[in-house]
Amino acid sequence: MLKFLRQEHRYRFICSGSLLGIALKKTVSVPVGSIIPKKMYQLDFEEFLIANDFGEDAIVHLRKSFEQKQPLSPEVHDKVLSLFKRYLLVGGMPDAVNEYLNSHNIVKVREVQEAIRELYAVDASRYEEDAAKKLYIRRIYDMIPSQMENKKKRIVAKDILDRKGDRFSNYVEEFEYLINSGITIPSHAISNPKYPLAESQQKNLLKLYMNDVGMLTSQLYHYNIQPILNDIASINLGSVYESAVAQELKAHYEKLFYYDNKQKGEVDFLVDDSGTMSVLPIEVKSGKDYTVHSALDNLMSIPDYHIVSSIVLSNEREIETKGNILYLPIYYVMFMENKVPEKENLYF
Repeated sequence: MLKFLRQEHRYRFICSGSLLGIALKKTVSVPVGSIIPKKMYQLDFEEFLIANDFGEDAIVHLRKSFEQKQPLSPEVHDKVLSLFKRYLLVGGMPDAVNEYLNSHNIVKVREVQEAIRELYAVDASRYEEDAAKKLYIRRIYDMIPSQMENKKKRIVAKDILDRKGDRFSNYVEEFEYLINSGITIPSHAISNPKYPLAESQQKNLLKLYMNDVGMLTSQLYHYNIQPILNDIASINLGSVYESAVAQELKAHYEKLFYYDNKQKGEVDFLVDDSGTMSVLPIEVKSGKDYTVHSALDNLMSIPDYHIVSSIVLSNEREIETKGNILYLPIYYVMFMENKVPEKENLYF
């Protein structure tokens, strides 16, 4: 309908909706050249800071410090890190953020998140006619928090129904639904990381992250805020920090990958860096041993990959470079993006 209305040149049209990845998949004809798709995500950490009254000047200062690789003052660092930890609890779903700003009550925030989780199940029932597929979709989604606590952090096919011999290929449509609907973030395995990464993607090996870190912490810790706010030593927050970074990178780079090599180890994220025409490895650390990263060291030691630099994100305030590894405070992930060449270099 809109294709013909657009041809009248009287108006411009904006259409929005949830689960468009699923709806468009079933659409018989999409008018090529008539639609410009725009992907929207929940609030990232920068937008969460703005919602918490960080003014434009403060954001500019943070971005400038990031670009110049300058650490924040101890006072500003503590403030930003404190809000980052609250972001881990609240996430970026607009209703959850609004509830946090209105009440600062974790019980009410969790109620909003649980309602969203239930709506995901309702949407699955609307778009999937096969009752078994609905069940498998819910099963896979419910498995994500527990799987994130495992060393490999990925869902294994035989664990879905506790059935030996099950393969990833048996659940292709269920995984496609979870990804195309936008309620999970996929990260594909790469064993031979070369730019561009999409050419080396392994289709049957991927991690699934929840699309919102607040939804994850809701499932892991419910109303208990102490593990995140107070850094309880006995609790490993690696999966939470990794999910928050996945959420940021998804909004800024769109496609996520990770390094998986039986001999060399596993690195949390790989993204394309168009500015250097190279792969950028990113390792996420939630503890004090942030300088220990054998898999990253192994990856960076392979000259055939032509990797220019890598990044380690942690809670530490200081910024330093050791060899080709840059250590950054984890909140600076909000400013990381795929840099493109300057506009004057784009003509040919």
